Amino acid sequence: MRIGVVFPQIEFGNDPLAIRDYAQTVEGLGYAHFLAYDHVLGADTSVRPGWSGPYSAANPFHEIFVLFGYLAGLTTKLELVSGVVILPQRQTALVAKQAVEIDVLSGGRMRLGVGVGWNEVEFEGLDKEFHNRGARSEEQIALMRALWTEPVITFEGQWEQVRDAGINPLPVQRPIPIWIGGYAEATLRRVGEIGDGWFPWREPNETMRAAIARIHDYAREAGRDPDAIGLEPQLNVGRGTPDDWHAFIAGWKDLGATHLCLGTMGNGFTSPGQHIAALTRAANELGVGWAAR
Repeated sequence: MRIGVVFPQIEFGNDPLAIRDYAQTVEGLGYAHFLAYDHVLGADTSVRPGWSGPYSAANPFHEIFVLFGYLAGLTTKLELVSGVVILPQRQTALVAKQAVEIDVLSGGRMRLGVGVGWNEVEFEGLDKEFHNRGARSEEQIALMRALWTEPVITFEGQWEQVRDAGINPLPVQRPIPIWIGGYAEATLRRVGEIGDGWFPWREPNETMRAAIARIHDYAREAGRDPDAIGLEPQLNVGRGTPDDWHAFIAGWKDLGATHLCLGTMGNGFTSPGQHIAALTRAANELGVGWAAR
């Protein structure tokens, strides 16, 4: 099981040197990857009574590809993971190009996690249709993989068209791995049919076991090997006890998890040092340096 961290950006501040120190520290502790969330626009909740989304205009988010470009030159081993890029609110060819640039600059350390999103405010602001986002994302994934594996392509889709054009340079990884987030049945089908992995950020329970079984069924129906689909749950190590952590990990190992990301947000931490301290404690308790090798 490869163990990484979730960058706690809404609680971290915007000091670039602190971000550098955080990434280099977790790499030095032996963590395998650095996962960051993606949001472009935050909604003003003062004019939206009943807002139920987890984030708003009050929460800072670094643009994910610019952040990874910065970290690509400051780290040597950390895999850089988007968890997740809201793919259908972005231009597909541009996402493909940005992901390639991260992969090239990092020496092949990009993993592109994608999702369909929940915040209609972002789709409106980025001039993208919200209600067909799931179907469009499947076509986007197909186009990106074509762009990543051939120097010149012609792609004629329902929403996407590229005629006799390509990306240069091509990525180190051909194609870049695409992992998918979400829990809707359409998402589980998408993971099984075309995903390289799934982010099940919930407790290891029978609901998750059933979801994984459905993913595997969809994979077999598509002629794919279910065991080739990775699973990455998320554990908050700013709370609970080491016994709780070990039980969580054991439960997910039983369900076939291949990766794990450790989060520290939502625990009242007010400084980067507190997040790093929690991850240092977890690394020592869980043997992260050994697990990441």
